[in-house]
Amino acid sequence: MSESGLYRLIAHDFKNASLLDQALTHRSHGSLNNERLEFLGDGVLNCVIAHELFKRYPKLPEGDLSRLRAHLVKEPTLGEIAKNLSLGDALKLGEGELKSGGWRRPSVLADALEAIIGAVFVDGGFAAAEALIVRLYSSLFEQLDPKAIGKDAKSLLQEYLQGKKTDLPEYQVIATEGEAHCQTFRVECLIPKLNIRTEGEGTSRRAAEQLAAQLAYEKLIPKKDA
Repeated sequence: MSESGLYRLIAHDFKNASLLDQALTHRSHGSLNNERLEFLGDGVLNCVIAHELFKRYPKLPEGDLSRLRAHLVKEPTLGEIAKNLSLGDALKLGEGELKSGGWRRPSVLADALEAIIGAVFVDGGFAAAEALIVRLYSSLFEQLDPKAIGKDAKSLLQEYLQGKKTDLPEYQVIATEGEAHCQTFRVECLIPKLNIRTEGEGTSRRAAEQLAAQLAYEKLIPKKDA
C-alpha cells in the first residue's frame, strides 16, 4: 500500500508528513526510525483505551478494567489491527528484516501502529490521536465480553466446545519462517465437526495458537453476544 492510501485509512491530515514517514521506518532501516514515536504512542494508546473502558463500563471494578485494557493493547491485538490496515506493505525495513518477513511479523506491525498513533499525537494533539484510536478499535469495543476477562482464547474456546459437547480443537503448525532468533509461526485451529478452520501467526507457537483460537471463537460467538 502507498503512503497516500494509508493516509486515507488513518484519516488524519498530517501537517508534517515526515512524521508518518518516520512512524513507518523500522530501526533496521536507519537511525531516524519509529522507536521514539512508538514509545509515545504506547502511552497515548493506554490512556485512551483506559478512558473508553471507564466510560463504557461504569460498574466494572478496576481489576476487570485493567484486564480488558491489557487485552486490547497486547501485541496480537495491535498486530491484527495493523494487518487490517495492510500496514506491512507501507513499512520501511532493512534488508535483513525484509528477507525474514518482518513486514508481517506481529511485533513489528504492533510497534509501527503505536508509532503512527504517536505521530498523530505529535502532529494533531491528543484529540486527533484519540479519534484515530476510537475509530481503529470501534469493532473491538463492540465485541468485548467482560465475562470473559482474564481467560485466554484457547481456554474460552475449549469451555465453549465442552458446553456444546463438541470435540476439542486440533492445533497444528503449518509453517515456520525466519531465522532461529526471530522465527514466525503459523498455526491452524481445526474444529472438523463444526467445519471451522482458522489460522494464527505469532512469534511463538503459543501466541499463534492463541490467535487461531481467538479467531475460531469469534466465528462461533455472534457479535451481538460477544
